[in-house]
Amino acid sequence: MKKNEGALDRTLRVIIGLALIGLAITETVGVWGYIGVVPLLTGAVGLCPLYSLLGINSCPVTNAESKR
Repeated sequence: MKKNEGALDRTLRVIIGLALIGLAITETVGVWGYIGVVPLLTGAVGLCPLYSLLGINSCPVTNAESKR
């Protein structure tokens, strides 16, 4: 599968995911904070299934990729 997240998108997802998990661990928010696993994993992998369904791609195309 092709990556569909750019560097900024991936970084923000990892930060938000870690923040939500941290808040859940410290019991600042409820158990729902563990939903932070989703953005953490999608940011780490670089692939968002929802982006694929909606046809969104924040990953920039390089010249080498556009020549294929």
